[in-house]
Amino acid sequence: MSIRHGLLALLERGPRYGSQLRTEFESRTGSTWPLNVGQVYTTLNRLERDGMVAQGGEDAAGHTLYAITDSGRAELRTWFEKPVDRTSPARDELAIKLAMAVGAPGVDIRDVIQSQRRHTVKAMQDYTRLKARALLAVEGGGARERDDVAWLLVLEQLIFQTEAEARWLDHCESRLIRLSATAAAAGSPVTAPVGPTAPSTPTAPTAPAVSNTPAAPAASGAPAGPGSPAS
Repeated sequence: MSIRHGLLALLERGPRYGSQLRTEFESRTGSTWPLNVGQVYTTLNRLERDGMVAQGGEDAAGHTLYAITDSGRAELRTWFEKPVDRTSPARDELAIKLAMAVGAPGVDIRDVIQSQRRHTVKAMQDYTRLKARALLAVEGGGARERDDVAWLLVLEQLIFQTEAEARWLDHCESRLIRLSATAAAAGSPVTAPVGPTAPSTPTAPTAPAVSNTPAAPAASGAPAGPGSPAS
């Protein structure tokens, strides 16, 4: 996640101070990636050092304001236009966990998969409830519509991501079962203990139809959404 580019995008709308940038960043992303004020000011200091922002006086309350420079605008345009690089994917804890669980003494990888599957399905349900609330906010319009639309896009990315994770977990279990069967038929030791095939992962629930009834509150740990207290 590029915090520096996110702050530049907010500063392009006008001068801001640190705490204001933190609040707006979290509102735009539904507190999915919470920031602390120290992190914001550290990033601002680096942007100032690189000539992408400059201090632009103070507001009526005495907060130091930061403004984007021409160099900052050029950097922001490049960021928007350049695809996100996937040649060096970020480390994925779940993929590493399953890789290390294969053949680990005393570890049943099937239990690891099933435990993660339950968590993933619950996350899909939580995100779907939040999506219903975001749709209500977007269709209702209002002063925060820009943030609500941004939050809806983030939520839909999280839903697609958890759906893909659920399918991958099903694939991992099927793959291990086939490998175990092949090894048993060949008389080789089974290195990845697995049990009977688990029931297929349920598909992510469809977002409820938009109505005047507020959606159920998200489960603990789910992103808060625009307008909610920051994590």
